Amino acid sequence: MLLIIIVFFVLLLVGAPVAFAIGVSGFMFFLTSDIMPLSIGVQKIAAVSQSFPLLAVPFFVLAGHLMNESDITDRLFKFSRVAVAWMAGGLAQVSIILSTLMGGVSGSAVADAAMEARILGPQMLSQGYSKGFTAAVIALSSLITATIPPSIGLILYGYVGQVSIGRLFMAGIVPGILMMLVLMVTTYIIAKKRNYISEGAEKPTAKALGQAAWDAKWALLFPVLLIASIRGGLFTPSEVGAFAVVYSLIVGIFGHKVLTFEKIKTAFSHAVADIGLIMLIILMSGMIGFAIIFLQMPQDLSKFLLEGLTNPYAIVAVILAILFVAGLFFESTILVLLLTPIFVPIIKQLGFDPVHFGILMMTIVTFGSMTPPVGVAMYTVCSLLNVKIEEYVKEALPFMLAILGLVAVLLFLPEVVLFLPNLVFNR
Repeated sequence: MLLIIIVFFVLLLVGAPVAFAIGVSGFMFFLTSDIMPLSIGVQKIAAVSQSFPLLAVPFFVLAGHLMNESDITDRLFKFSRVAVAWMAGGLAQVSIILSTLMGGVSGSAVADAAMEARILGPQMLSQGYSKGFTAAVIALSSLITATIPPSIGLILYGYVGQVSIGRLFMAGIVPGILMMLVLMVTTYIIAKKRNYISEGAEKPTAKALGQAAWDAKWALLFPVLLIASIRGGLFTPSEVGAFAVVYSLIVGIFGHKVLTFEKIKTAFSHAVADIGLIMLIILMSGMIGFAIIFLQMPQDLSKFLLEGLTNPYAIVAVILAILFVAGLFFESTILVLLLTPIFVPIIKQLGFDPVHFGILMMTIVTFGSMTPPVGVAMYTVCSLLNVKIEEYVKEALPFMLAILGLVAVLLFLPEVVLFLPNLVFNR
């Protein structure tokens, strides 16, 4: 296993694409094994590609791009602005609300952060918000998409860890809303101190709020339909992804009447690029996943952890700390694919609910996208807004501490996470 790790890191250091670093290091296991022929490695790649649950990933990615071309983003932005722009830190609050709503559309933290940096970033800067504060709010609020369904990360975790994706979707709703509230309170406190208040802003009337909600009704209705269709047994998570694509087309063409053939081509073009990147990583990880299980890494790590610690919560806390450090250096998709086969057997042995752990894991590994040294969402937002990394980090610290505090609460209060899936799925 040491050789695989060395090859993987060397390839990353020389700038090889992540998918190839995973693939080549995976092949090294079969090339150096005396009992595993190379043909097994090829079979593992093919086996991953035959997975029905994985169809949810390309479907939801495509649906997200179609919804962005269907005027849904703009309508959600207008609704968010009417709802919370009157508060202290109004536009920052809009960013947080929009991230929550967009989590049910895009399922991607980086895509959400990039979109908001282009739409909200210039407006926040023009109203006197500091560059670091603007970038921090936009980047950190995109973390909400890690749990709000349909999170791509939760789909991958459910597939790799053999955990119910329907239960994961339900479990992500309450933590996502709590994260929204925590970030809004943090923003409010900072904005009050700095007097980030829009002049002449007033609370919306019920009529104005209702009109904004009506204009965004198709976007607001989508997450409800998604959850209801899975719970009602109408669709599996994979099938609901296909439904999301059809829904996006119907809303764009007949509901909002803005989705032209050219926009559909653009959406497909962007989706194909994203799907190709994600699926290549997933396929290549099939070999690594097999090697991890074959070499009994979960058992060895479990023995190591269980010898030193006895409290299940302490062990899970240590695992989350490991994931946090790993998230500082690697993209969340990679970590989910490579580490889920290692940690899920351990937490099951502890009697810890894998749905509960999945929400915590996705929050922590996605959190790495907002932190140095290689945070993708952080660099995306900072580059778009021309913000120095040190300025971003300084302004992001209160938000980071608030998020870590929430993760600690969710760890020790599992019923907060599991209440909704247990209620809906009658456990």
